[in-house]
Parts: sequence; C-alpha cells; structure tokens
Amino acid sequence: MIELTTPFTKEKARMLKAGDQVLLSGVIYTGRDAAHKRLVDALEHNLPLPFDPMDAIIYFVGPAPAAPGEIIGSCGPTTSYRMDAYSPKLLSVGLRGMIGKGKRNDEVVEAMKKYDGVYFGAIGGAGALMAHCVKEVEVIAYEDLGTEAIRRLVVKDMPLTVVIDSKGRDLYKIGKEKYLHYAHED
Repeated sequence: MIELTTPFTKEKARMLKAGDQVLLSGVIYTGRDAAHKRLVDALEHNLPLPFDPMDAIIYFVGPAPAAPGEIIGSCGPTTSYRMDAYSPKLLSVGLRGMIGKGKRNDEVVEAMKKYDGVYFGAIGGAGALMAHCVKEVEVIAYEDLGTEAIRRLVVKDMPLTVVIDSKGRDLYKIGKEKYLHYAHED
C-alpha cells in the first residue's frame, strides 16, 4: 500500500503504476460534469478558477446531504466518462489526479500521458466508507449546483487504486488481457 499526500506533483504521479493501491491524504476537490463545464468555460474566458488546479486532485462526486452531526453524507464516485469532455483541458493547466469509476476515453488517456496525470478508481457502492475518510468539507464554488458544487475536502487514508497511470497503462485493459490469456490456456 502506497501512502500518498497532496499536493500531487509530477514526480509522485510518475512513480505510480496501474494496479497500485494507494491511501490518499490531504486536500482534494470535488466536481461533476456541471462544475467541470463551468471550470472549462472559465478557462476559455481567461477567468480565475475557484481553486488552483496545479498538482491538484479532483474527485468526481456529488456527496449526499450530511446526516445530523456528520460533516458529509455518502460520497461514492460518479461515472467518470461524464467528465471526459473537460478533463484534457483541466490536465493541461496542471490538474494531476482524478478519482472516479469506470473507463476513460482515448483523448483523456493521451492528455494524462502528455501532462503526467493519474486516474484513480474509488470503490463504487461504498460511499459511506469514503465519507469516513473525509475530515473537513467546505463549499468553495458554484453553490447553486447543490450537491454538485465544488467542495474542498481534507481526506485521510482514502483507499484508491491507480486505474490509469501517467504512462497510459490501463488496469481495465491489463486485467482483460490477463483474463483472456488464461482463458485461452485451457
């Protein structure tokens, strides 16, 4: 298990390989497709972003409302392909990591290779577990989006898997190839 702390620099990104298990601690940001669209629109109009994307990690999540006495509700990952149209632009301005679930398109993978990005998989269906890793929450932008507003989270030991590393190695493809190799040995 690799213990990883933000900021998530190029050097840290380059050391990870598809399949690595990570415990992430530090500051990360949340955002889904509506927030991503606003971030890219801001970049295209030379407007400031609500957070510095350099060496940052964004978690594709819209947390459920917090129960009384809790700081955040269930916060399992959103299907990542919904952010594929926006991710290359954000990677080009320094975003280093993305957390979600599911496949990414070729354009995103190429941008990850070009800008030393990493895509982490979070455990789908385990939003309550992920919420226990969140120690602080603050809405920092687009409050009108409700659960999809951008939040600044401080996390401790968030369990993740490197799905696509900065070289473009894709755990989904590697796993499928291994399965097909073993299936043909019979």
